Amino acid sequence: MRIRIEGDELPGRAGAPQGEALRLGGVQVGVQRRQEVVDRVPVHEERAVWELDVDSREVDGLLDVGGPWVHGRPGARFLYLSWGATATGEFAMFRRAKLMFGDVPGELLRASAAGEGVLVGRLGLTGPDGGPRCARVRPPDITWTLQ
Repeated sequence: MRIRIEGDELPGRAGAPQGEALRLGGVQVGVQRRQEVVDRVPVHEERAVWELDVDSREVDGLLDVGGPWVHGRPGARFLYLSWGATATGEFAMFRRAKLMFGDVPGELLRASAAGEGVLVGRLGLTGPDGGPRCARVRPPDITWTLQ
């Protein structure tokens, strides 16, 4: 199944509460593939978009997802958006956001797994404190659609 994550309102944009500090720290956000954070986007960009393919299969009448992008145990699978500073020249992760498959409406997840469209998650990447969004991101902070 194809998944696209679209993030806007990055916390390093001009005028954001922590924007300058985050830009100076070289903060980036990417999607975690196994242990590696890839497709990183600088915190000052207007948008971040990630597209990935996730495996799906039926297990005892339930749809399960897997592959290198998927973390967690069966029944609690998720994707990670990981934040890190690059001021030292290396990516130093300091925060992550969890996008839970259990929060995706079942009919959308099944339709995407059946090849009926791309599952799209949209979220703002600035958290309530003005910094990078972290922890479990639940609706309405993320919306899921099929395109």
